[in-house]
Amino acid sequence: MIVAGVDFGTLSVRVSIFDSVKGRLGSATGEYPLARKKADPDHATQSHRDHMQALVTAMRQALVAAGADGGQLAALALDTTGSSVIPVGEGFAPLDDYYLWCDHRAKGEAAEITAAGRREKLEALEWCGGVYSSEWGFSKLLHWLRANPDKRATMVTALEHCDMVAAVLCGIADARQAPRSVCAMGHKWMWNRELGGLPSEEFLMKVDPLLAGVRAKLDGRYATSDQIAGRLSAEWAGKLGLRAGIPIPVGAFDAHWDAIGAGVREGDVVNVVGTSTCIMAIAKQVDLIPGVCGVVRGSIHPQYFGIEAGLSATGDIFDAIARRAGATVAQLSQGLEHHRGGQTGLLRLTWDNGDRTVLVNAELGGVTLGWNLTHTAQDELFAAIEGTAFHTRVIFERMAEHGVEIRRVINGGGIPQKNETLNRVYANVLNKPVLVPEGDVTSLGSAIMAFMAADAFESIEAAQQTLCPRYRTIEPDARDRAAYEQLYALYRKLYFALGKVGSEAVEIGDVLPALRRLAAQVRQGGQG
Repeated sequence: MIVAGVDFGTLSVRVSIFDSVKGRLGSATGEYPLARKKADPDHATQSHRDHMQALVTAMRQALVAAGADGGQLAALALDTTGSSVIPVGEGFAPLDDYYLWCDHRAKGEAAEITAAGRREKLEALEWCGGVYSSEWGFSKLLHWLRANPDKRATMVTALEHCDMVAAVLCGIADARQAPRSVCAMGHKWMWNRELGGLPSEEFLMKVDPLLAGVRAKLDGRYATSDQIAGRLSAEWAGKLGLRAGIPIPVGAFDAHWDAIGAGVREGDVVNVVGTSTCIMAIAKQVDLIPGVCGVVRGSIHPQYFGIEAGLSATGDIFDAIARRAGATVAQLSQGLEHHRGGQTGLLRLTWDNGDRTVLVNAELGGVTLGWNLTHTAQDELFAAIEGTAFHTRVIFERMAEHGVEIRRVINGGGIPQKNETLNRVYANVLNKPVLVPEGDVTSLGSAIMAFMAADAFESIEAAQQTLCPRYRTIEPDARDRAAYEQLYALYRKLYFALGKVGSEAVEIGDVLPALRRLAAQVRQGGQG
């Protein structure tokens, strides 16, 4: 049996054709532009039309690469970035471009929702960490309603990217019949089945009267990804070169299904490291986790609670450092394999695109301490890798404090496949072996869900056993681990002192001398 796994990333869509026995047969990508505005660094949008054209291109090229007949495909499944939100009119006609996940224009709206949630003691807010984010659905929708008074009356509904694409491919035109991903709506829109679904109309009206009626407009078929969104329409079957009528399961977010493709089991944490980092875990039972952006039943694996946290930028920060230096990340990385923990004397707080977890504060900016006249862009890149590892450890500690067992760390996503320095630093900072899949897992998770929709495997675990690649293991190094314990103590102190509004006063006069002292010890071959 063969299926298609579709993965919409930040800049391209990847389609992979998988055989249930042989694994990946071939894949292809289709690119689309990201609209930024120099005058507004918070602006980030994309066109639905561009996405769908790229999907057609990638699907047809993937079939050729796989040597497969599109008529033989038994199912397709898709994941997307999240929260990428689009308002639509009648017949699912887009009223605007997608607010991409990294669009932070709605940070004011997010603060208002958070304040209202705390004032009204909204229980749903606690399930998304206690702070609502500018990256999420209600913030973006309210921002759009305020900015587009001429279009408000024509808005029928708003959809997450994964639900929009599934509805379009299935030929669904009635918003009330639209698939609504529990993954998307639970993590980004405060939907909670046990709490009655979305926040009440009364609460939304208290945030802003412009949200009147929105709750009803967000109606649809809320479901986990073991349910079918619909079947491929004849129109889109013709465009994609596939057979009409094949099942399409309810979609999800790319990082969530990347975790499935990376082989996540209970007790694992998967770092999906790409332009940003999504940190994923599953558990049969878990407590609320303050500052962690979502605990949702059925979001990653339909039979578990899904736990999502993350960093608002990772690869984007590395790229920005290289770009300012007139180089590429690959060029700057040459020789970093010889760097030891703390040797640069720099400490980097990687808030260049705000803080997603645990502070949930889009107003922050990156900070680098310890500069001297001999530092290079390569030093900053290494410090940024260390900084993202320190931030990841802050998140891990918060998760562990609230009952999430962490036995294995899996570094998924694109960057760990090509940056061994990052894997080594993470193992040393986290003080745990880091497992890296030996093969590419992008779009494997969506393929597994397509196989489940086609009844090819008895369970997700059985599909993972057959299709997921083996791991190579990076063990912590005792010398660097000792240095990182010192550095992490400094990082953690500054993380909460600089990043938290109303933080208590702390003494920081020791930080710069400690950085210099540690760098000197490491350069002299000491243990830190």
